[in-house]
Amino acid sequence: MAIIRRTLMAGTKPTPEQLARLKEAAKRPIVYTEDCPEPTDEQLAEFHPVNGMTWEERARTMREAGIVDPEQATDNRFFCRASPVP
Repeated sequence: MAIIRRTLMAGTKPTPEQLARLKEAAKRPIVYTEDCPEPTDEQLAEFHPVNGMTWEERARTMREAGIVDPEQATDNRFFCRASPVP
C-alpha cells in the first residue's frame, strides 16, 4: 500500500471525502512488519506527552501569564484541542 501525504493548513477543515477516508482508515487493523515491529510494554512505558499539562492547566497558565485566554481566543491556530476554540 502506498503512503499518502497531505499538508494541512491552519484554519482549514477536512472535506467530506477526507473524513470518509479517515473513518475507513481507522477501521483497518494495525499491521506490524519487520521494519516496524509491535512495541514492547517497556517501550510503550517510555512514551510521555510532549507537554504534560492538561488543556485546563495550560489555559490557566496562559491566562495567569497574561498571554491569551484560550477560551476567548478568536484565532485558534496555536491551540490544539479536541474541539476547536470558537
